Amino acid sequence: MTDVRRAGERYRGGDPAAGIESWHAFSFGPHYDPGNLRFGPLLACNEERLAPGAGFDEHPHSHTEIVTWVVEGELTHRDSAGHETRVRPGDVQRLSSAGGVRHVERNDAGTPLTFVQMWLAPSAPGGEPSYEIVRGIADSTPYAVPQAGAMLHVRRLDAGERTAVPDAPLVYVHVVRGEVRLDGEVLGPGDAARVTDAKDLEAEGTTAAAEVLLWELTGPDRAG
Repeated sequence: MTDVRRAGERYRGGDPAAGIESWHAFSFGPHYDPGNLRFGPLLACNEERLAPGAGFDEHPHSHTEIVTWVVEGELTHRDSAGHETRVRPGDVQRLSSAGGVRHVERNDAGTPLTFVQMWLAPSAPGGEPSYEIVRGIADSTPYAVPQAGAMLHVRRLDAGERTAVPDAPLVYVHVVRGEVRLDGEVLGPGDAARVTDAKDLEAEGTTAAAEVLLWELTGPDRAG
């Protein structure tokens, strides 16, 4: 089953007066939707836009795997474990908050910043925080988040190019740019699809330079 969620259906949050615009795919913060709390271990898929100089001041996280994909611009990350990095398009950043960590996320560059941030629930709570960044991940190279029973596949497709959707209990598809066709539906930027019991599916680029994030979710939690 494929459940398509359009970009326009997302809940708008953030603080536009402070240069922060957010679009949430799931129940988040003051927006509570009991029928849209998670999709398997995936708890959040937020599109964030930060004006130059804007950002999120230091705040805590715990028991969450946080994966960030920059669409354009440059994200400054600092955390209480001593990591300070600049995340750019093509990089995959993961912060495992485990028993607790604090971090800052800012746009310290002079150009607008757009990034997609995804939160996943770990299979077991606790542990020590950890951090990782993969620079310039290659097309089709999977990125594993074993703590959440999840695998991220980044695909860049030209018009007419196809890619297999992983056969998995749950697959979450998020279109970053361009358009793709999935199971008879055309998805554009910000659109997503939640696929249950995926088998023998393909995604096809319908425009040049489409970019898609595919989450293969094999953790124990089902949609809910």
